[in-house]
Amino acid sequence: MDDSAKIYLGIALMIVMMGMGLSLQVKDFLRVVKFPKAVVIGLTNQLLFLPFIAYLLIQVLDIRSTLAVGIMLIAACPGGPTSNLIAHLCKGDTALSVTLTALSSVLTLFTIPLILEWSLIHFMGQDETNILLNRFDIFKDLFIITILPISIGMLIKRFQPAIADKLQGAVKIASALVLLALIIGITIKERANIIPYFSEVGIGTFVLNVTTLLLGYLTATIFSLKRDQAISISIESGIQNGTLAIALALGLLKSNDFAIPAAVYSLIMFFTAFGIIFLMNRKARRSN
Repeated sequence: MDDSAKIYLGIALMIVMMGMGLSLQVKDFLRVVKFPKAVVIGLTNQLLFLPFIAYLLIQVLDIRSTLAVGIMLIAACPGGPTSNLIAHLCKGDTALSVTLTALSSVLTLFTIPLILEWSLIHFMGQDETNILLNRFDIFKDLFIITILPISIGMLIKRFQPAIADKLQGAVKIASALVLLALIIGITIKERANIIPYFSEVGIGTFVLNVTTLLLGYLTATIFSLKRDQAISISIESGIQNGTLAIALALGLLKSNDFAIPAAVYSLIMFFTAFGIIFLMNRKARRSN
């Protein structure tokens, strides 16, 4: 990827993340005090169980090194910008979903560099790691393209709420278009390899997505959380920020191979999300 394309990709992702900030307020970060158990369960699923399950699937399916790093990358990313909308449409606890998205976006600023570094060392060897990875660069890039625009969005929400409300719809559409454009771009560039790639990571990403969605709901149920909270934890566990993963793969790691699993996962997670929305709304209609 050339420098101009990297700049455009970074700007696009910053707009997406600013859109997330437009829906956040300081109280979303403080809401952990209101339901600490639900937040701890949700973050544990997302930050610990998701990467661990990804690693197990890589071992079981014997996925090659570059694609393995890509799977670990998507597993390390926070919830996607659309997870709150999906939780709302699924009759989940939207406030909890927003809280988990906000907290995971901040915490993954620190966990993504660690997981990436470990993945590159483990799957590709120390020499390759030295070439590809600089922990400070990842931290810096993540701060610039996630935390900074989220903060700007929150400031707009705080001081100009009417403008924030008007912008939210447009930015959500832009978010979907950016992700779609990235997936199409990767598909065109790797069109000769896309079927082999899909055969290599399709099963793994599908199982990862479905397993984390089910695990999120199961762990919430085991700990006696309400049904709407369980739905939100499920969504936040399985809906990842594919745009961020692809941007890091292409812009920072400069590898199409690393981006392929994120692109495939993003496609799959939207199909499973629509399935969950349909089932939850159908169940809600029956209970009324």
